[in-house]
This record gives sequence, structure tokens and C-alpha cells, in this order.
Amino acid sequence: MHSVWRDQPGSSRETIVPCLLTPFVARAARATLPTALGLVLALAGCADFRPPVYQRPDTPAKPEWSRQGAITVSPADTIVPNWWQAFRDPYLDGLVDKAIAGNYDIKVLAARIKVAGAQIAEVRAGALPVFDVGAGVSFDKTTGQSLSRTYNLGTQVNWDIDIWGKVEKGVQAQKAEFNATEADWRAGYLTLVSAVSTTYFQILQFDEQSEQQARTLARNKQILVTYQAMFQNGLIPQVRVMQQQAEINRLTKDLLELRRGRDLSENALGTLVGVPAGVFKVPAGRLQERVQLPPVPAGLPSQLLSRRPDIVAAEYRVLESYNLVGQARLAQLPSLSLTGRGGTSSFALTDLLKSFTFGFMPSINLPMLDPGVRARVKTSEAQTKVAESEYGRTVITAFEEVENALVNVEAHRKQRVELQQQVAQLRVVSAQIEAQLKEGVVSQLDVFEAERSLLGAQLELLANHQQILADTVTLYKALGGGWPSVAVANAPGDGPRQVSQQDAK
Repeated sequence: MHSVWRDQPGSSRETIVPCLLTPFVARAARATLPTALGLVLALAGCADFRPPVYQRPDTPAKPEWSRQGAITVSPADTIVPNWWQAFRDPYLDGLVDKAIAGNYDIKVLAARIKVAGAQIAEVRAGALPVFDVGAGVSFDKTTGQSLSRTYNLGTQVNWDIDIWGKVEKGVQAQKAEFNATEADWRAGYLTLVSAVSTTYFQILQFDEQSEQQARTLARNKQILVTYQAMFQNGLIPQVRVMQQQAEINRLTKDLLELRRGRDLSENALGTLVGVPAGVFKVPAGRLQERVQLPPVPAGLPSQLLSRRPDIVAAEYRVLESYNLVGQARLAQLPSLSLTGRGGTSSFALTDLLKSFTFGFMPSINLPMLDPGVRARVKTSEAQTKVAESEYGRTVITAFEEVENALVNVEAHRKQRVELQQQVAQLRVVSAQIEAQLKEGVVSQLDVFEAERSLLGAQLELLANHQQILADTVTLYKALGGGWPSVAVANAPGDGPRQVSQQDAK
């Protein structure tokens, strides 16, 4: 990725170059007005005071996604804001509402929006006069004389007039930071909903796995009883009985592990919704019955740059850096300050307001003489390059995340077809072997092996269902989660707008 400075149209930009200012600086203390003006003009020829004009940084173009076969709806049908309702699970809808209201990460991000909004007024105050009013009394005691008191009242007004718009550039920079912080909130919102959904799916998967595992364990215990009877009749060796007992030990261990995983996931979900771990409980359920597989939407890659919150936040921070460069450049120009002072003093409090003196003094400051001011320009320009590179990295990462999600969705959906066929075939095999057992064609061992194969395939199909759900959530998140497109530009002067939960829905 590369970018160049964009300055005002129709003008050529002169880079800051070293100047032979030593003679001017040496005579600065005794300079007359013409000499001072000459100094200003000489410095003006060595610096660029024009704020850069913002344009989106260049990034690699991507006309379409490579895995079009994984998309099951038209590109025109973009993701709806409440995309999680496509899973058709009312309990999940309630979990999302609870998480949005109670999650502390979201509360922190919302509080940062308020801070960024308040800082706009703080920056804007730099263009307003500053009033200072004070009053006091002093006591004097001289040897041989009585105690004397003097009352004082004074006021002072300082006003740095924003002739060139330096303060306004700072306001625009802070507004861009406010908008970036709001985009951070949207990204956090999207991350939260995704985490709630995938954690909930994992819990239901544990429930269904545990149910199937418990059935498998019970069936293997029946097999063990059968093997023990066959061993006593001399039909099988004792090692076969021991192998079956070891299989029961393995299945029991796996069932305990599934229950442990469910408890940990439930604790994690409780934290996500803002409830202490161990208190929040999710009712048991079957994943394949409660959560439906939704269609796979995908907008165009060009839409991703203006819809995905983390990309929008990164671009707003590039805009902020541009405004800070403009502010730093304008800070080199001469500034006009007005200072007014007034006050009075009296030995008697009743005479304090009888006389009042005041003074007024305008002054012109030449910040370009300060090396720190000019160094700040170079620093802000360098920081802009960092912001542009971070924006490019965010875009490239987003493209990878979408492509990876599409790859996973497509692969797991194809695997699902194969697994469904496998389960269907194994059901037929199991039924036929059961019938053959009654006719004495096969042994009980053949029936047991057929049942094991069927249960194993059913568990793989369940895991595949959960993988597709998680892949779809990841895709929704990678595509921006239904947030509207945002055109990044300097905000108008109507002040910030607080994003609300209603906006999110």
C-alpha cells in the first residue's frame, strides 16, 4: 500500500526544506518591523502551511469473492442488522439482548464514546476567551504602627484568536476520533454477538453429544454383560471381555470431559451476558433441533470497506491524522492574542469599587521561530503514515477472514452431504444386521459393531452441524454484521451523536 499527500487542488506543495535563517535569527532581538516582516516571509517560503486534503488510502482492489459457490443468496441481499435471528432460536435472541444490556466490554466501549464526545467541546474551547477573576486581602504590620489591611480585586481576559482555523482543525480531528470510537463500539458489539452465538451453539453441541455418549455408554454396558455370558459359555476369550471393559472406561471418561466442557462454556456465556460465572444456567437442548442452518449471504468486496466497523474505525483514524497534520501546519502561522486586565485596591472595603484601572494589550506571536512547532509537523506527518499502514493491514486481514469463512462454509456443507448419506446407509445396515440376527445369520458381535459405526457417524454429523453454524457466524462478522455503509469524511458542526442499542438493531 502506498499513499501521497493530497493538498489543495490547483496548488503545488513545497516540502519543508532547510533555510539559511541564521542572519535573521541573530538579529531577531533588535529587529525593526520591516526586518520582522522579512523574517516572517523568509520562514513562510520554507514551510507549507496548507492542510492536506483527505482521500481514502490506496489498498489492493478485489472485484469479487473467490468462493462464489458457498454463497446461497444474491449479493444484493446484504446481511440484515439482526442477523442472528436467521438461526430461528428465540432463546438465542434473548441471550443477545441480555448480552447487549449487561456485557461490560460493551459498557466500556460506550463510555469511551462519551469521553471522545466530551473531548470535542474541550478542544473547541481553545478558540474561546479565558476569564480569570480574583479577589484578596493583605495584612501588613510595622513596628510601632497598627495593623493595616489592603483589599484587592482583579480580572484578566486572554483570547487567542483562531485566525487560520487551527482550533477548528483540532475539532475535526477529535470528531474523527469520536467517530472511530463509535466504530470501535460497533466492532465490539459484533464481536460480542458472535461470541454469544458460538458459545451457545457449543453448549447445545455438548448437550447432544453427552446424550448420545450416555446412550453409547449404556449400550456398551449391555454388550459387556453379553460378553461376560459368552465368556462363561466358552464362546469368546477373556481378553474380549477386558477390551469391552476398557471401552466402557474410555466412554465414561469422554462423557465426563463433555460435561466439563459444557460447564466451562456456560461460565463463559455467563460472563458474556454480564452474569457471574456459576450463576447463569442454560437449559439443556439439542443443537440440530433448536438451531437451523441459515443461508449464506455475502456483499461485494467493495462494500466491505465502508461497512465493516474495524475498517471504518481505522479509516477515521487516518482522517484524524490528516487533520492533526493540518493543525500542526497552521500552528506555524503568526497568531494574534488579546489580553485585557483590570483591577482595583483599597484600604477600606467600602472604597474598593470607587476606582478601577484597566489595560488592553494585543500581541502577535511567531510560532514558526519555535523549532518544536516545526518538528511537530514532521511528527504528525510520520504518524499519518502509520495510520495509513494500519488501515491497509486491517483491509487485507478482512479480505482474508471473509475468504477463510467462505472456504470453511463451502467445505463443511459438502462434508455434511457425505455425512448425511453415510448416516442413512449405516442406519439401513444396522437394521438389516438386526434382522439377520433374528434369523441366526450373524452374531451379536456384528450387531454391536454396526451400532458403534452408526453412533460414530451421528456424532460426526452433529459436529459438522456446529461447525457450519460457527462458520456462518464468522462470515457474518467478517462481512460487517449488517451495519450500514459509512462514508468517512470530516463531520459537520452539529456535534456528535451517541450510538444506541436501537441503532444496533
